[in-house]
Formats: sequence, structure tokens, C-alpha cells
Amino acid sequence: MAEQLLSGVKVVECGNLVSAAFMAKLFADFGAEVIKVEEPEGDLARKRGPFPGDTPHPDKSGLFLYLNTNKLGVTLNLREPRGHALLQSLCAQADILVHNYRPPDMAGLGLDFERLHRANPGLILTTISYFGLTGPYRDYNAYELTGTNAGGWAFLSPGASDHPELPPLKAFGHQSDFQGGVHGAVATLGAYYHKCLTGEGQHVDVSIQECIAAISEMNFTHYTYGKRETSRLGRRTIFPWCMLDCQDGKIFVINVEEDQWQRLVELMGNPEWASLEIFKDRVARGQNYDALFPFLQEWAANWKVADLYRAAQERRICFAPVNDMADLFASAHLEAREFFTQISHQVAGNLTYPGAPFKASEAGWAMHRPAPLLGQGVRQAGAVAGGAGEVAATRSDLKRKA
Repeated sequence: MAEQLLSGVKVVECGNLVSAAFMAKLFADFGAEVIKVEEPEGDLARKRGPFPGDTPHPDKSGLFLYLNTNKLGVTLNLREPRGHALLQSLCAQADILVHNYRPPDMAGLGLDFERLHRANPGLILTTISYFGLTGPYRDYNAYELTGTNAGGWAFLSPGASDHPELPPLKAFGHQSDFQGGVHGAVATLGAYYHKCLTGEGQHVDVSIQECIAAISEMNFTHYTYGKRETSRLGRRTIFPWCMLDCQDGKIFVINVEEDQWQRLVELMGNPEWASLEIFKDRVARGQNYDALFPFLQEWAANWKVADLYRAAQERRICFAPVNDMADLFASAHLEAREFFTQISHQVAGNLTYPGAPFKASEAGWAMHRPAPLLGQGVRQAGAVAGGAGEVAATRSDLKRKA
């Protein structure tokens, strides 16, 4: 196998679902050797769909298959001392251990940093939790829904809503968990660089609440500068800034600058209504949204999404197709960038996976191994407690089995 950017880096991953698994996947896809440690019943992601034919199967979960490509797998009982010993033996040879167990559960699962650090002073332990390792919320139970709301994201969604009776709306899926994984990867790479310079490991503490709060854009600024609280309720003060229905789907339009509006008017054929006083500038158009929107919608309904998008782009008007999953799979642009890739799994079969959202000119991303089967490395894991030599042998055995 060709050398990659993180070839030679050894990572151990523990936990369930998304945040730790996605961070470890980012390392694995760049060539790091990642051993995924599951408890005997398996990662909870194995119970999450989608499943082919809607039939649950621990080795066919779409979420699990995506998150765990390029990894080796072992099963350990982290609730017992022997499991702790096996985990410590793995970590003795590792550069990085990442997990997303709750802070109060860490010591009982063998994830105590001080003990692991004594055995391997160069080990980087990355803990991803919803509220971090300090503070009054440290020990709270939480889920992805909790993290999204705690970080302030859900309060803002959906934007510009006319329905105050409806609750805040969380983005679909595990988006805050994915953010925890991305932020954890960046922080851990910084810690790994420090280790390369000094030989010293450290404990990286990632709070998903803070990950979400940190990407809340100008909403904090509005509050700290002007004590204005951003809300999902109310209308945009600038218009057009909306979704329009075309013949075959939706398209998004935003005209912040007056010259963009004038070019849109030209594209619409300079209709007489566009010269009305109530549409004289972006603020007036925002104040008279109810009058303007039907004109825009009537015009857009005569277009197909792709045709309107191309026509607008040629005139430097800000439009964007609202792609669904079928649109993404059929995208000529993503095909040209080879974003999607196929890989064969022993149980799930040959499936198409999203690839990496980035390119590296040298020794970059590659997908060369499907997600591990549940219990695939159980026998090999039993040898780990014997010492460093057997750990190395175990790693080789896992590679041959994968």
C-alpha cells in the first residue's frame, strides 16, 4: 500500500455512534492505522439505519459502514479489569486514543488519562463529550439533540419563520456529533505535532456544545455588540432572500447588492412591476415581501432548476439549486471530482460511499478497507495483554483478517 499523509500514526478508538468514529475515520482515510474497540454488543451505530431493505443487521448499517471504513476492529469488555488490561496494552503502542464516553464513566472503562499516560507518556487522549471535562454540566447525560440545542443552533432554525407556534428545528441526523469529530481531529493533529517536537502526550478535551457555539457566525456578535438576540422568527430585512419553486425542484436566491437585483430584473425581462416604488431598494423589498414574492414565484415556475441556475450564473446573480440526495448522486461535478467511491463489504456487499471533501496533491486520501465485522478481531484481541511483541503480532493478524 502506498504511503499516505498519516501513514505510521497509530490510533485506538472507543465509544459509540458518530463523534469519535468520525474523527478516527478522518485519520484512517489519510493512512493512520486505526483499531476500533467495540464492547461485546457492538457500537450503537450498528443499530442505526438505513439498512438495505429496511432489515436491521449489525453489519449492514449505512451509518456504521460509512463511519468505519479503513479501520481494523476488535471487541473488548471494557466493564471488566481484563478489558482494561487489553485496552492499556493497545494504547501502550498507540499515538492517539479517542473516545466519546461520558466523563463520569471514563475511569470505570479504563480510560483514565493519568494511568494511560504513565504507561505511555507520548499518548494523546482525545475525549469528545457534550459539555467537556470541567464545569457544572460535566456529568450530564446528553445526546446529539442536547448538544445542538445547548450550542444555540436549534434556536436559530429554521430561519425567517412565520410560525412562532412551531418549536426550534434541529438539522437532520448527527450534525453536532460530526462537528465534534472534525474539531477533535484538528485539535488532536495539533497535539500530535507537539508530540513530534517534544515526545510529550496530552489530554485533549472537546466539548460539542462549544463546537456548535463557536460556529454560530455573527449571532454572538449581534448580542455582544448590540444586545440584539438573533431569532428564527420574523422576516428577512433584505429581499429577495428565499426559496423558489421551479418546474422540477427548488432553487435559492439572495440579492444583497442593488446591482444583483438590477441584473435579476433584466433576466426576468424588465417587468413593469419591478419599477414600483415599493420595490425601490433592498429594504423596501424586504418590507414588501408579501407583494414581491408572488411575482418572483410566478416567474421561477416557468424554469427548470438547472437552466435557471446557469442563466443566473452567466449574469453573476446569486442562485443555488437545492439539491436532494438523488441530485448529488447524479452530479456531473461530483463525478468529475471522483467524490463518490465504491467498496465491497463481506456482508453488506458492494456499495457507493461518500469520499473525502478535499484533495491532497501528494499521498492523500484513499479508501482501501471496508468497515470491520462485529467481533472480527476477538481472537486476536486476546493476545494483546501479553506485551508489546504480541501487540505488534495482533496488529498484523488484524490486517490480514480485514
